[in-house]
Amino acid sequence: MPTTTSSHQLSQEQKKFYHENGYLLGLPPIYTREEMAGLNAELPNLLALLKPGETTKDIREWHENSTYLYEICMNPKILDLVEGVLGPNFYCWASNFFIKDPHSLSTVGWHQDSYYWPMAPNNSVTVWLAFDDVDAENGAMKLIPGSHLGGIIKHRKSEQTDSVLTLELEDGSDFSADSAVQFCMKAGECSLHDDRAIHGSMANPSSRRRAGLTIRYSGTNVKNDLSVNPNFKIYLCRGVDEFKFNPVGVPPTQRYGRPAFKPVSNEEAGKS
Repeated sequence: MPTTTSSHQLSQEQKKFYHENGYLLGLPPIYTREEMAGLNAELPNLLALLKPGETTKDIREWHENSTYLYEICMNPKILDLVEGVLGPNFYCWASNFFIKDPHSLSTVGWHQDSYYWPMAPNNSVTVWLAFDDVDAENGAMKLIPGSHLGGIIKHRKSEQTDSVLTLELEDGSDFSADSAVQFCMKAGECSLHDDRAIHGSMANPSSRRRAGLTIRYSGTNVKNDLSVNPNFKIYLCRGVDEFKFNPVGVPPTQRYGRPAFKPVSNEEAGKS
């Protein structure tokens, strides 16, 4: 993998690699081990807001009501990385925890993020921030390089009861899992991937937790379909919103909070 500059700004080599392969790894840490320990120490305060019957995957868009998450989404080091992909004008619109506890059977089938999202055009990047050390042993993500260049592939209803997604790529889709890259990161590090890149993850049979926060960013030219996701809000990160396609959210003021409404899930927004 190409190396990064100390300022978290992507080099031309890194930008080329991302656009050809649909992902970036080997990035400089966003948070030190001590800083991540502090963020992990606060995480139970957020988990305490979950209602009976909810799981950690229901922590979606809580950055709209929690400065704890909003400050992570707006971390200048992360924004420097994202700007290298999306350019000077972009916004944040989603965040979601993916936590696999030790010995979890939960999997994520092969899929493309953009298949779920009622948004166009495709100009979005996901930041996956590791809250724990993640690797093959505890079910870290795998991604198929270059798969973002093949367009959007038809998905089907998943028959795997352990999959956290109800839609995944149809059998016979023209991609090879053998070429998948295994993501490995230390706590405080992050990866970037394109919204069309095919990715997924296995179960966590280890004795270690595997927790990560996904943060979604899009160029200001990307418009959401409010008839599908009426509670969609954007938070401008850099530059100007010259298009003004989407409703603008108000930054939170409390440390821990959750939306009064339940955000539209991937399953609800996705095509069946």
